[in-house]
Amino acid sequence: MSLRVPRRAVLTGAPGAGKTTLLDAAAAAGMATSPEVARRILKAPGGMELRATDPLGFAQAMAEAHAHEFERHAGHPGPVLFDRGLPDVVGFLDVSGLAVPSAVDRVCRNLRYTGPILRAPAWAAIYAQDAERIQNWEQAVASDDAVTAAWKRYGYDVVDLPLAAVAERLEFLGSRLQPAA
Repeated sequence: MSLRVPRRAVLTGAPGAGKTTLLDAAAAAGMATSPEVARRILKAPGGMELRATDPLGFAQAMAEAHAHEFERHAGHPGPVLFDRGLPDVVGFLDVSGLAVPSAVDRVCRNLRYTGPILRAPAWAAIYAQDAERIQNWEQAVASDDAVTAAWKRYGYDVVDLPLAAVAERLEFLGSRLQPAA
């Protein structure tokens, strides 16, 4: 019997629920991480305009960036923690009322994360809008519902992070990344 070490773990869930803060803490603790691609796209010139005027184009840009990050970490010997993943793009499309292009569906089916998939539930006590996080509270909750459903649609088990301080969340994350005996 061999041990199976998670190689591609994902933080998903609501906007403003502490994913990036947890990812930063994981990186500071020595874990390999991959930052949120949507935020990078939104901060680039024309990124916010793309999201506003062409949400399908924005989703396709996110899918391409997620696929690139997935492949970039393919040879990493230990676990990598991603801030969101490919099914999050499907959740974005769903909550936006847009059809999922076959190319996006195909990449979600073919590039598989090995888990765990950890959900940061909507958490009103820490939610705040910023320059890129433009959703109001109700939209953030709807986004959480949509991305969680998308992960499940692609056959993933989604585990909720506790609504707790970063240190406790980091401990929870670490316990989920231990090899199975």
